[in-house]
Amino acid sequence: MEPKSNVEQKLAESFKRLALKSPIEKITIKEITDGAGVIRPTFYNHFQDKYELLEWIIRSEILLPVQQLMMEGQVSESLVRIFTNLKREKEFYRKVVRLEGQNSCEMITRKIVKEVLLGFINEHVGNRKAAQKGLTSDLIADYYAQSITFAIIEWIKLDMSLSPDQMADIFRFITSHTMDEVIASMR
Repeated sequence: MEPKSNVEQKLAESFKRLALKSPIEKITIKEITDGAGVIRPTFYNHFQDKYELLEWIIRSEILLPVQQLMMEGQVSESLVRIFTNLKREKEFYRKVVRLEGQNSCEMITRKIVKEVLLGFINEHVGNRKAAQKGLTSDLIADYYAQSITFAIIEWIKLDMSLSPDQMADIFRFITSHTMDEVIASMR
């Protein structure tokens, strides 16, 4: 029997190849399994559906590689790596960003980014309470997950025309300044 991660990787590669040729909504589990050289029941031993497979791809190929950097406080480097990893599979993510509804790229990405950020925040905050009433780890993770997801989606929609470093710089600038300061910098 093949190790679980090898099967998942084969399914992911098959899915990515198919997504370059067909709209993701039209890709069938049979096509994915045929391309991976496994039988349908094998797919369901690993994933509920193709959207869970997509979630696995985003988590394992985009976010998990930066998790250690984040834990070490290298948030800027994490952003550059996220954008670099996305650009490496540019055509695939250009297709993924077109997904809409409950399985949209935005919803999937935000969910995963929030999970990673919540882990990071909880690791660094522990049991401490915020001085600001109502400021919780969950709220902070939600806010930044939405911000990061917005930056990712917009960058992909703009055909990744800015470099990963430029995009990370823009995101860092916007998130480290007030709106008044950002607007003032444009004059």
